[in-house]
Amino acid sequence: MSDNSRPRVSRRGFLAGTAAAAAAAAVPAIAQVAAARPAAATRPNILLIVTDDQPKHTEWALPKTTAWLADQGVEFTNGHVTTPLCSPSRSSVLTGRYAHHHGVRNNKASYQLDQSTTLPRYLKQAGYRTGLFGKWLNSWNLSDNPPHFEEFALLQPGYVDAQWNVNGTVQTINGYTTNIIKNRTLHFLAEAAADSRPWFAYVTPYASHGPRTPEGKYAGTAVPDWNGRPSVPESDRSDKPAYIRNATGTLADGRQIRAEQLRTLRSVDDTVQAFKDKLQSLGQLENTLVIYIADNGFSWADHGWTKKSVPYRPAHEVPFYLSWPAGGLGAGTTDGRITANIDIAPTVLDAAGITPTHSVDGRSLLSSYSRDHLLVEWWQQGTAAGGPPTWASYVGQNKQYTEYYDLTTDGNGTVSGTGQVKFREYYDLAGDPYQLTNKLYQATPADEQNLGIPALAAQLAADRAA
Repeated sequence: MSDNSRPRVSRRGFLAGTAAAAAAAAVPAIAQVAAARPAAATRPNILLIVTDDQPKHTEWALPKTTAWLADQGVEFTNGHVTTPLCSPSRSSVLTGRYAHHHGVRNNKASYQLDQSTTLPRYLKQAGYRTGLFGKWLNSWNLSDNPPHFEEFALLQPGYVDAQWNVNGTVQTINGYTTNIIKNRTLHFLAEAAADSRPWFAYVTPYASHGPRTPEGKYAGTAVPDWNGRPSVPESDRSDKPAYIRNATGTLADGRQIRAEQLRTLRSVDDTVQAFKDKLQSLGQLENTLVIYIADNGFSWADHGWTKKSVPYRPAHEVPFYLSWPAGGLGAGTTDGRITANIDIAPTVLDAAGITPTHSVDGRSLLSSYSRDHLLVEWWQQGTAAGGPPTWASYVGQNKQYTEYYDLTTDGNGTVSGTGQVKFREYYDLAGDPYQLTNKLYQATPADEQNLGIPALAAQLAADRAA
């Protein structure tokens, strides 16, 4: 699924030159720093940037971001979120846990998150200066201060003249919110000149979430033409679940969403460049671990769907970049391992030399660990018809198996229902990357055996129960 591709330095090309480097190419490039973890005195600063609803194939809007974090860092080409919905995904970023472990199964259940398991808690306790600038968790009361942040400008989601909680004071700040986030973060970074503590900045712009309002200077900006993917004009969706069979999104809808998202992301790109310039001026560019990810992807009318929350690739695959020159990760490599938002917290804690006291599901990206599949899960909130039912999916490198269940959650994320499997899908991602043919539709028991479905179903059940 390649859109807006750009020339990149391959891992093989980067490592070529010596016999030792050739041997090392068998190991993920990022893992080669594992044996040289920084001592406590040189713990890295942490800059974690999480955008909103940003799918892959949006690189056109981020030339400065990708020039820094991808072309001079690491691009995870197989990056995912484990629940393609804002609050559950952000809770997974902060804790390294699946939603069925941290309990935030929908956007109304944010207060279910155990704040003692989050990155800001661990880092603040370890002596880091902590700051939040932007969106926190959906359904969070704006007057409630986000825990474990020394400084914060908490955004009530919006693009222009929005409400904020700035260090405990709720107020309106006029202006474009991405720029306000940029300026507040720059001020936080500048304090490093007089404060020798390492710092953690959690930066969360509202872009590219709907209503996708661009900054004035980017309103109407022309974007590259896009003629859709094979999944967009898919005319026969008889092998899909009912909510997809009834979906009505068109190529024109997908084009509009894409153009609006790209325009909002141009301001994010300016913001990221400003961070790089500031870090350079402070002499902190080398020993700052920067991670950039989206909280979920978004469908540009793929299979007629114009939202997120579905098990199809545009909704759970996301852009995912990392840079840490002092850790040996500043030279431009690609990493094709199956990676996810649950890997961020273990990576940050690993780099900072902190051992978490809660159980995590993710793995440090600084290690050589490579999973063969990922659990992706989503829960239906309430019983209203029209949206996707609760589902869980086994996502491998070349295959994906999904089950839909008779399960719903309430506003606290409490699950109820029979758990009966209502529909199943299997896609050969190597031969069918756009997920056009559900091989389980009208499949015989012999077909299922040949596809390995019993083993996949058993593994999915084990993952959900773990």
